[in-house]
Parts: sequence; C-alpha cells; structure tokens
Amino acid sequence: MEIKQRASLTAIISAFFLALGKFIIGLYSGSMAVITSALDSFLDIFMSTINYLAIRKAEMPPDKNHLYGHGKVEDLASIVQSLFILFTGSFIIFKSFEKIFKGADVFYTKWDITIMILSIFVSFFISRYLNKVGEATNSNALKADALHYSSDLYSNTGVLIAILLSQITGRTFFDFLLAIIIGIVIIFSAFGILKQGVYNLSDISLSKDMERDIDKIIEEMPMPYAGYHKLRTRTSGSRKFIDFHLLVCRKASIEEAHEMADSIEEKISNRFGNMDIIIHIEPCPYDCDFTEENCRVLKMRKVINEKK
Repeated sequence: MEIKQRASLTAIISAFFLALGKFIIGLYSGSMAVITSALDSFLDIFMSTINYLAIRKAEMPPDKNHLYGHGKVEDLASIVQSLFILFTGSFIIFKSFEKIFKGADVFYTKWDITIMILSIFVSFFISRYLNKVGEATNSNALKADALHYSSDLYSNTGVLIAILLSQITGRTFFDFLLAIIIGIVIIFSAFGILKQGVYNLSDISLSKDMERDIDKIIEEMPMPYAGYHKLRTRTSGSRKFIDFHLLVCRKASIEEAHEMADSIEEKISNRFGNMDIIIHIEPCPYDCDFTEENCRVLKMRKVINEKK
C-alpha cells in the first residue's frame, strides 16, 4: 500500500474508536463539550475517508481523458471537507447556545476525564504522523488532515479543562462555553482549507520562494545556457507543474541543449520532488563566435551579478 494511503487509513481507524468512545461517554454524562469533541472526531473520520479515496484516485496514472493526471481530486476533496466542517462548526455552536438557554444539566463520570486524556495523546501522535508523511509526499490532503488532528489536540485539552472547571465550580457553563469556542475554531480552520482548495483548483502559481529557487537553479547553468523566459507554474493536488522556454547558444548541438534541459529537470525535481516539467528549447537571439569572452549573455550576467 502506498505511504499516503497507509497514513490516511491509520488516521481513519484511530479516529473511529476514539470518536465512538467519546460519543458514548458524552451521551451518558450529558457533557456537550465531550459530545462536541466526539462529533469533531467523527468529522475527522469523514474527512480522512474522503482523503483516502481522493489520494487513491489522485495517485492513478494519467489516462486518455486525464493527460495531466488526477491530482485535482485531492483539491476537490479538501473543498468538500471544508464545507462539511463549516456546517458542523455552526451546528455545534447552535446546540451549545440552545443548551445554555435551556439550563441543561451535566453529570460527569470518571470516564469523561479518562477519554479526554486518551484523546490528547492519540491526537498528538496522529497529527505528527500525518504531517510528516504530508511534508514528505507534498500532499495537501494529508496536510489538511494533520491540521484537523492538531486542532483536536488543543480542543481536547480545552474540553478536559472545561470538565475540571465545571466539576470544581458546579457550573456547566464552562462545558457549553468550551463547545462554542471549539465550534468557532473549527469554522476558522475550514475557511483556511477552503481557500487553499479553491486556489489549487484555479491553477494557482507556486509560491514566490519556490519560483525564486527555480530561477536560481536555471540561472546557475553554465554555457551553452543563454537565458530563459515565459516561466509558468501551477499546482494540482500534491503535484506541481512547471514549463518555460530555455534559451541555448545557437551554435550548440541538439544533444548539448537536450542534456542541459535534462540537467535542469533533475536539479528542480531533486529540490522539490513530484514535479512535471516541460522545457521548450529556443536558440539564443544573439550571434557570436561561441567563446566565453565574447558571449553577450555571459557579459550581461556578469554586469547583473556585479550590481547585486
């Protein structure tokens, strides 16, 4: 099983047993904070399942109808997740206010505290695991998943504190207040995921830092390199696309030009991984005797470097 699929499946199984335990205990005690935490965990299961299916689809090779692959399935999955998160966060806030106005009672048991402590540890390890795999594979879906479990770490800690405060003071207000805060946090995290998903579906360019690194890799090429232009970049799921026009000395052979293009592709791929690179080779617009002393391109590069 591919590493991204394995990471997503691990998150699903872990979140399921955790959510089930919290939901049963929350229903028994009447704690809205614990029930909210359980709903948040069920939400994680839903999102992790979508991620798992999306990653499987995105990893499929290109076909005759999808020549650029299926990477955007990951971005579409993140948008679906964010919309569902928005709804869940709003529902949590609504139910919490309803319980406050109705003066609902909460009857805590020792299991409320136990399950929340367990949730803190599980959320910590899952978030670190997913983030590590997401960074290694450059998967937006897994990074979004890691964000969910990372936020769970803080919300579970908050639920534990709310339970202790409610038990100490005898007031259930803290329980419901914490549920409202979690709902707000969930909504804000959803907006961030929605924004990134929409950007990727609209073929947003790579970050300025990445484009600067690409520029540096290309500009450091030796003769017969003569410059480049028309650089275009875009993102599709965890895959990134780059294309540009490479200028090569007009007296260089086709083999030399091809070797330079291969060298650039290798350097960029080694630097960023999972890249789809297309390079269009063009002859240098200047005519010279193919010597470093008379090359106009090298002279211009020297002047520019001196100014820096």
